Amino acid sequence: QVQLVESGGGLVQAGNSLRLTCAASGLSFTMAWFRQAPGKNHQFVALITRGGDSTYYADSVKGRFTISRDDAKNAVFLDMNSLKPEDTAVYYCAARRGPTTFNSLEYDYWGQGTQVTVSS
Repeated sequence: QVQLVESGGGLVQAGNSLRLTCAASGLSFTMAWFRQAPGKNHQFVALITRGGDSTYYADSVKGRFTISRDDAKNAVFLDMNSLKPEDTAVYYCAARRGPTTFNSLEYDYWGQGTQVTVSS
């Protein structure tokens, strides 16, 4: 059973940065970050393939966010720079055994989420 635990969320002013961490019990998977704003569905943010060979980003975060992984530490990171109020959401770490996908419904394991709030 894979367990994912996110940390690093908080309240920041627009333009500032945060680093989210996902501690995982096993990392032989495609790893992704999704976010969910109130009243909305899960939105894909970024993913990194097994081994870290490839990364993908939503257009809304491209150039501002960076996903990375440290398999030795069983951790995945999301570095978020130049944060905007529209980035406010609960951020979730997710893991998938199968091929790369941006569809949240196809992810097998989820963390409990961490709140990110960006004030203007």
